[in-house]
Amino acid sequence: MKVESKSEKDLQAKVNEINQLKSQIQLEKEKAENEKNSLNKTHDQQIKLLEEQVAYYKENKLRLSTKMVGESLEQHCSNLYNQNLRMVLPTAYFEKDNDAVDHSKGDFIFRDSIDGTEYISIMFEMKNESADTISKKHRNEDFLKTLDSNRKKKNCEYAVLVSMLEPDNDLYNSGIVDVSNKYPKMYVIRPQFFITIIGILRQAALNSYEYKKQLDIAKSQSVDVANFEDKLFNAKNIFSKHYNTYCNQYDAAIKKIDIVISDLQKLKDNLTKSGNSLRLANNNIQELSIKELTRNNPTMQEKFNQIKK
Repeated sequence: MKVESKSEKDLQAKVNEINQLKSQIQLEKEKAENEKNSLNKTHDQQIKLLEEQVAYYKENKLRLSTKMVGESLEQHCSNLYNQNLRMVLPTAYFEKDNDAVDHSKGDFIFRDSIDGTEYISIMFEMKNESADTISKKHRNEDFLKTLDSNRKKKNCEYAVLVSMLEPDNDLYNSGIVDVSNKYPKMYVIRPQFFITIIGILRQAALNSYEYKKQLDIAKSQSVDVANFEDKLFNAKNIFSKHYNTYCNQYDAAIKKIDIVISDLQKLKDNLTKSGNSLRLANNNIQELSIKELTRNNPTMQEKFNQIKK
């Protein structure tokens, strides 16, 4: 009986281990190949499904008229509003713009108010690709001028173009595009930002409304102060006029009184002099006697003598 040495046993163990590893590698290769085939099959199926969907949408799109495509986007935005904002903003108005001015109108008008005072208004225009744009591709800029005109005609503060045009344009695909450098307070958005733009503009308008309210209060207070100052100034002027008139009349009256006093003083002096003369005359009369009267008057002396006798 042959006895294997220790080195031979170790060698055989290594060979067995290598064979196991080869078997595992082969199994992994087969498994990876199966998964690859499965993925390729699934991928091909997905591509085929997507191609069928694209073909379906293209066919469906070609069947739609311009009006139908536009109305589908309008209906989509209307549904978004009714689902998300109709109950949240009970005082707000969001309806179709059916009043054509100069043969032109927008698609929707949004308005909201506080205590009967309107603080925000938005004119919406919806534009989608349609069958007639296959040969002639429209751009968003083609509709901005008309939208701005409709905004002004309907007295709206903001204008928003909800557009599916230029689907490969990275600028419009990035989010909300501010085009107020061309037309005041105007934005271009994709439909997914419809609710967002209403929230942003509404919040900005609320802040502006509060500032305007505070400004109106400040102006009112300023006007009240100005009115008070005007009334005070007018009252001062009126009082000054009356005071000047009174002073003039007072001075005139004082002058007249001074004249009267002077006249009375003169009359007093004259009366005083007359009184003195009368007193002297009275004294002279009192001192007058028959003897004095007949002195140096022999005739009268004789007459009085005869009367005595």
